[in-house]
Amino acid sequence: MCGIIGYSGNRETKEVLLNGLYALEYRGYDSSGIALSDGVSTKIIRSVGRVCQLEDKIRDEENFSANYGIAHTRWATNGEANLFNSHPHQVGHVTLVHNGIIENADFLRQKLIRKGYMFNSDTDTEVIAALLDSKLEGNNVISAINMMMKELTGSYALGIMVEHDPNLYAVRKDSPLLIGFEDDGCFLASDITAIIQYTNQYILLDHCEIAVLNQGNYQVYKNCKLIEKEVLMSDSKGIDPSKCGYEHYMLKEIMEEPIVLKQLIDRYKEEDRQKELDLSNYQEIDIVGCGSAMYAGFIGQSLIEEYAGIKVQVYSASEYRYKRKIYHRKTLIILISQSGETADTIAAMREAEKIGIDTLGLVNYPDSTIARECRRVILTNAGVEIAVATTKAYILQVCVLSLMAYVTAKNKGTLKFDIEYEEFENVPILLESVLERSYEYQAIANQIYSKESCFYIGRGIDYAICMEGSLKLKEVSYIHSEAYQAGELKHGTISLVEEGMPVLCVITDKRLKEKSISNLKEVEARGAKTIVVTTFELDDFGGELKIVVPVVNSFMQTILVVPVLQLLSYYVALNRGCDIDKPKNLAKSVTVE
Repeated sequence: MCGIIGYSGNRETKEVLLNGLYALEYRGYDSSGIALSDGVSTKIIRSVGRVCQLEDKIRDEENFSANYGIAHTRWATNGEANLFNSHPHQVGHVTLVHNGIIENADFLRQKLIRKGYMFNSDTDTEVIAALLDSKLEGNNVISAINMMMKELTGSYALGIMVEHDPNLYAVRKDSPLLIGFEDDGCFLASDITAIIQYTNQYILLDHCEIAVLNQGNYQVYKNCKLIEKEVLMSDSKGIDPSKCGYEHYMLKEIMEEPIVLKQLIDRYKEEDRQKELDLSNYQEIDIVGCGSAMYAGFIGQSLIEEYAGIKVQVYSASEYRYKRKIYHRKTLIILISQSGETADTIAAMREAEKIGIDTLGLVNYPDSTIARECRRVILTNAGVEIAVATTKAYILQVCVLSLMAYVTAKNKGTLKFDIEYEEFENVPILLESVLERSYEYQAIANQIYSKESCFYIGRGIDYAICMEGSLKLKEVSYIHSEAYQAGELKHGTISLVEEGMPVLCVITDKRLKEKSISNLKEVEARGAKTIVVTTFELDDFGGELKIVVPVVNSFMQTILVVPVLQLLSYYVALNRGCDIDKPKNLAKSVTVE
């Protein structure tokens, strides 16, 4: 959720840390802070709000020359977003930044208060700083950190500075942390994007390993013993901060969908490459994800069951690890995560690995935890998404699942109609034509943006589309929105339909069209303002507001509908004056459970 960057070296420390914070701001933007040291004294500067507000404060400290430092951008999990709760936190000789959640923080706080420590914040992070400070007396820093870890319950990635100590220290448990390096400098970061402009060489810290950084040198310890680590090379391109003329990153990323979609479809033209998409060896599949990733899974479920004849179940990752799981047949678990660092999804992956179930990660980042630890990995390669609400990465998740359904059905001989791969290659061009009609979606947004509640309804795969469409509207416009199976709406929730309430209905399944139209008439009779998204093939019925998209094969039809809903949400949020790229209370990479 939050972002960490640290540096020790010959570069201008303040600039390195600020650049890292800007690269990490998509991970947290309630507050930010920086701690700088010249080896004698430590200066801490914190600010509520965006990194640019912190930068203004830092510029007032031009006379302070730092040799090393740590910085943090926060998404509040423990204590509200205010200056007292902002990181870094300093207690005694210890200054640190923290990602994660300490589950026994309240117990430790009381224990430390009895020892004479006083606390100025509501955070669990300040408790860690106090605990480490309490262990320093009579111990070196490495030993003190090891003693501290034995008392902490929960997840953490820590960047640590100790008074009058020229080293930076880093340690992690569950939350990701890496060490980058160049000839005359070392970095610590929660995400490779924070340091990729300086170096692509890095090592990954494993659980309870401690890194010591000083200028261009680093050492890693495990149980107080020096260990060797494998040096990795990242091919990440980092974050492109330009908006290419678009008003918001979200709009830019939606408009990039045809490009990244074409790249993905072209990747699997050759039958040899298609083998990695084949699921024929499995009798059951569990798809696990959170938010949009889970909703992509519901589309995959519909297509894989319908065409490949394999039983598929979709689960929220936050519930999956606590569910009693019964595996009677050959099972695959597909773990979907844009960042590859979603804590709940990682926990589910590790549970599966413990009991020997095959795992397949569907992620965007090759350097992520899920990409490294899953037995099989498929990369979407969507590029960096800066907007918090996912768009192009979600589309590629759906595309991969759709291609999996197609390849598996073809290999099993269960395809119900003839379709060649060339048909998939036309989809990016058709998607461009859908995006070019954004003025239509803007006109509809102009009619509904002032409403405070909305329903999305659909049947079958169209309901899966509605779940994602509804989520996008909630995320970026703050309108209360719910997705319902169209036939279920009348079982209670139709009582909420009021005069003028927007009800958006997706109709792409010919078999269920008449049923959906019937449900549409039920809400129209109660005064709803209905909006229909359908295909040219099915467009033979009336409606107040209608969006019609081209017809493609059933594996790919979803990919022409969801971008319409993304743009509709975007324009509604634009009309409402919302902070579209960084919606309140949301974070891009959810690294706490």
